Amino acid sequence: MATSEQISNGKTSSFSNLIPTIKFTQLFINGQFVDAVSGRTLETISPRTGEVIARVAEGDSADVDLAVAAARQAFDHGPWPRMSGFARGRVLSKFADLIDQNADELAGLESIDAGKLFTFNKMADIPFAANLLRYYAGAADKIHGDVLKMSRELHGYTLLEPIGVVGHIIPWNFPCTLFFSKVAPALAAGCTMVVKPAEQTPLSALFFAHLAREAGIPDGVMNVVVGYGATAGAAISAHMDVDKVSFTGSTEVGRKVMQAAALSNLKPVSLELGGKSPVLIFDDADVDKAVDLALLAIFYNKGEVCAAGSRVFVQEGIYDEFVKKLAVKANEWTVGDPLDPTTRVGPQVNKTQFERVLSYIEHGKREGATLLTGGKPAAETGFYIQPTVFTDVKEDMMISRDEIFGPVMALMKFKTIEEGIKYANNTKYGLASGIVTKSLDIANTVSRSIKAGVVWINCYHGFDIDCPFGGYKMSGFGKDFGMEALHKYLQTKAVVTPIYNSPWL
Repeated sequence: MATSEQISNGKTSSFSNLIPTIKFTQLFINGQFVDAVSGRTLETISPRTGEVIARVAEGDSADVDLAVAAARQAFDHGPWPRMSGFARGRVLSKFADLIDQNADELAGLESIDAGKLFTFNKMADIPFAANLLRYYAGAADKIHGDVLKMSRELHGYTLLEPIGVVGHIIPWNFPCTLFFSKVAPALAAGCTMVVKPAEQTPLSALFFAHLAREAGIPDGVMNVVVGYGATAGAAISAHMDVDKVSFTGSTEVGRKVMQAAALSNLKPVSLELGGKSPVLIFDDADVDKAVDLALLAIFYNKGEVCAAGSRVFVQEGIYDEFVKKLAVKANEWTVGDPLDPTTRVGPQVNKTQFERVLSYIEHGKREGATLLTGGKPAAETGFYIQPTVFTDVKEDMMISRDEIFGPVMALMKFKTIEEGIKYANNTKYGLASGIVTKSLDIANTVSRSIKAGVVWINCYHGFDIDCPFGGYKMSGFGKDFGMEALHKYLQTKAVVTPIYNSPWL
């Protein structure tokens, strides 16, 4: 790799030592790295510079067929589902240790491939992925059904069995975390799988395939097929030999996944989809804390978060003070090279997303919202956008209705608790929400009134391995994290036998 390079802000980068060599660019099928059947490749472009950093094998339906066949063979005849849960857990723990040992390399891949902050990758995302494996390693030998109290002379019990071959379709905003939010519980359950990472960010998934093999996961259990959603993703969703699909992404694509599943073998699906999450800030809130939370809610990970708090509602008593402090503190969210430890906002994932966010900013201006901060590209090269805040936003504006998936806050005012709840629920989405208040009564009332899968009170982005995460309404169904995620990959079988001459039922 070059020892220096021109990066997005025009300065010479001194962080080239953090850029890893890209080692894996082929598909991973049945324990081997292989070229696509077609021989085609796709470009991987770094959002830091807008330049091509690798060409990766482009899988399609033919490659999906091979991967599913390998996963089916591994499930029907291989050792993985037949191992004890304890034995699977030991392999998952080794997998986690290997991730820890390669944390620097993985953090660098996430930065150059997805534009994510290197420091945060190393401190948070990579350890979180390893700990997801450890969490489900501990759960793998605790999968059991129930003994039933039957109403007549029968003995009944339930078995929890792995659902089979799973198709995982991963988005590009958290390639590492969301890979293991799906793969770890499915592996613990005894499933085999085909994973399709986003075509924009495939590099860490292929590295994880290598580590899985090193950890001792048998051939065919975990296959990784890079490809486009319309080809590889569609093939997984419609495949007659895939038993379940887990998808994270847009509501539009989630509907297509669900339709394909229904039209094929009626496979169950779990969907974690879009959001337009509200943050309600009440008059009794500490304004400085509220400002910090509101900025974190929308600017964390450059706004590329399904749960981003993109609609901020501030009660009228503190609104003016809030706006003044917000305008100042928003400038502290510095934009720059994701390898630079002083950077707080990296580049959008690709040119398409960069242009999409800028187009929504222009919509906001045309519709009459007031631009308080930001609103422009932040560099001549790469896909950097200034953190943006709009005030005077109306509920019917596009920037208030649509999921932008970028660093754009829509700021609005409300009068009463009832009005705030009404505004918060005025969306087709229901993924996440935030409340900032010192009142336990307000917190209890509002948290029970908001139609969302998670409510964060006096915090935001409070994700945890043990805390289920998933949406209401058009934000999807099914939970990631916690024991609920494990049960997505299990199915219940009831076993009943008669009992004769028993002294009791």
